[in-house]
Amino acid sequence: MSADRMPPIPESAWTDAQRRCAREIIDGPRGALVAPFIPLMRSPELMAHAQRMGEYLRYRSAIGQRLSELAILVTARAWSQQVEWAIHVPIALREGIPQAVVDAIATGRVPDFAQPDEAIVHRFCTELHRERQVRDATWSEAVRCLGEQGVVDLVGIAGYYTLLSMVMNAARTPAPPSTATPLPPLAGLAGSDPDAG
Repeated sequence: MSADRMPPIPESAWTDAQRRCAREIIDGPRGALVAPFIPLMRSPELMAHAQRMGEYLRYRSAIGQRLSELAILVTARAWSQQVEWAIHVPIALREGIPQAVVDAIATGRVPDFAQPDEAIVHRFCTELHRERQVRDATWSEAVRCLGEQGVVDLVGIAGYYTLLSMVMNAARTPAPPSTATPLPPLAGLAGSDPDAG
């Protein structure tokens, strides 16, 4: 795999728009200009809109942080996105997602869930990523469990982290240091080897 295609821009070279957008992120709950926003700095207005959406979805969504983190891990696995995996595995564990669930997601297996809300979030996101839709039974169960706002926010999380995954996979953004074991390649997963073919 080639090197980072969009490495950090030196602060001394930031435009006024980049500086304003970076400051909004640094002064917000993230506290730093974290990896997903490094390539997005090339489009400050897109970065500004994306980070505001992400701030809501990550910190204040209707489904809460435990389930949000689970949805983020499912999305990171769907895109084999090492940055998001490295960042969010420790957070998911802190929020109460069991290590066994993380390990199963990493290897593409359906986890044995003790919590019904975790099972429906996993199934909903997996169907959305793999089948590009959600089955009627899954939808109904998700609405019963999470409410309509929760379901819309869950779709938002899957979509937002898909955007970030696509940006960083395209830019080949390197993963930060993490206690998380990197995602293994999945046999037969399209895009698992970006230099193949």
